[in-house]
Order: sequence, then structure tokens, then C-alpha cells
Amino acid sequence: MIGDILLGLWFFAPAGLANMAPILVAHAPYLKRFNTPIDFGRKFRGRTILGAHKTWRGILAGTLAGILIISLQKFAYENYAWAYDISAGLDYSQLPIILGGLMGFGALAGDAIKSFFKRQFNHDSGDSWFPFDQLDYIIGGLLTSLLIVRLEPIHYLLIFLIYFALHLISSFIGYKLKLKSKPI
Repeated sequence: MIGDILLGLWFFAPAGLANMAPILVAHAPYLKRFNTPIDFGRKFRGRTILGAHKTWRGILAGTLAGILIISLQKFAYENYAWAYDISAGLDYSQLPIILGGLMGFGALAGDAIKSFFKRQFNHDSGDSWFPFDQLDYIIGGLLTSLLIVRLEPIHYLLIFLIYFALHLISSFIGYKLKLKSKPI
């Protein structure tokens, strides 16, 4: 069971870390020009489509973060026994780098799709919409990963449980570090 948990953590890391990338690059001065909202400020039924916090900078940062993370995973898999062991039969040397980009993009696309519905249900940006705020990136990241790789059902279940809990914990830490305005 520990091996399954480690594989879940390891496999979904490109999407999980990509989900944090937009927050981490939000204050990078050299990336301010990419701060344009994905929906370009347009409205649907009188409400913003996605909101001002869903930016091209965030999509770019998350996609690149996913690529970077899977590149590091591939390197570790090919050079360190611990990474090989964590991978539990999933041959990272055969996985394309684009998987990380897909998972990163998927995580942020899942978040953007949820934001559309959040706006349509009259929830403001930054308002908690539990549990959808915690599940959106997991669903998006896993759906895009299915284009390239399939895991055992237990691994998908563990990824949902682990990353749901990690999202709650990281949101609280982000709140304490004043990176987020609300704890959840």
C-alpha cells in the first residue's frame, strides 16, 4: 500500500505542482505582460467567464512546470534506484515529456472550467467553493494524462485522496504565508 501511495504522489506531481505555479509566478515582474485574463474580460450572462485570476501567465507557468517536473522525474528514474522503485513498473524512460505539459495544462484547464461554473452560480473569485476548488485540478490533470498512460484504479483513487488533502494543506500554508487571502 505504501508503494501505491508513493506512486500516486509521484505520478501526479507534474499536475499538482503545476496547480501551484500560477500563485508562485503571480508577482514575478518580468511576467506581468502575460497577466491578461484568458477570457479577455468578456462576460456571459452578465458575469465574467473565468475571472481576472485565470491568466495566460498562469496557463503558461503551469504547463511549463508540468514539463519541468516530468523532465526531473525522467532523469531521476534513469539515474536513481529510489525513483525507479517509486515508479512501480511505470517506465518513465518511455513516457514523453509532453505528458507533463498535458497534465499541467489539464490541471489548470480543470480549474478554469470550474471557475466558469463558479461564476455562473454567482460565487466571487476567491470565495471557497468546497469541494470543487479541491477537485478541479485533479480531474483535469488525470483526464489529460489518459491520453498517454493508464494506471490501476487504486492509483486514481489514491491520487484523488492524497491531492485533495494536499490541496487543503497547501492552501492553508499559502494563507499563512499571505499568498492567498483565504485559508481554503
